[in-house]
Amino acid sequence: MFKKLILLLPAVLLVSCGKDSVPKPRGDLRLEYPEPKYVKFAEPCPFTFEYSDFSEITDAKKQRNCWYYINYNGMKGKVFLTYYPIKGDFEAHVKESEKMVYEHTVKASSIETKSFQYPEKKVFGNFYELKGQSASNLQFYITDSTRHFVTAYLYFNSRPKPDSLAPAVDYVKRDMLHLIDTFEWK
Repeated sequence: MFKKLILLLPAVLLVSCGKDSVPKPRGDLRLEYPEPKYVKFAEPCPFTFEYSDFSEITDAKKQRNCWYYINYNGMKGKVFLTYYPIKGDFEAHVKESEKMVYEHTVKASSIETKSFQYPEKKVFGNFYELKGQSASNLQFYITDSTRHFVTAYLYFNSRPKPDSLAPAVDYVKRDMLHLIDTFEWK
């Protein structure tokens, strides 16, 4: 028995004298998007704005006139832009827009609202940023308060994972804020 132990001891020492295995840290994908160059939107609608050349605008006329998708194909994201003429129903449009925002309170951890106004261009509205696992991360409405009402909603074709989507949401947020800054009624 003692002979077997003496023969087994060097074998155990040779096998156990290796480097300790350490788990490698989990690596995250680094997403980089191009610096945006802005293009003027010039469709036969009562408004104009600038949008990023990284995106592509497609017509959603199957729904109504002046409804568009601003597609971010590299991100699997889409901004749904809608236009409504105001016909004595201004408050109803504002309430519907806010309803679309606050329907996400079930999953959103917070909702930040920023009002904006450009009286010289007659552009007024609210910009909503929804934090957490909300299906729509960014929304806004723009109006002149008398004749026109435009809404926009950002959606991604993926599960709402705030950490993973954060770089894409930040990129589209800058584009949406630029859209608002350059928005004008015809």
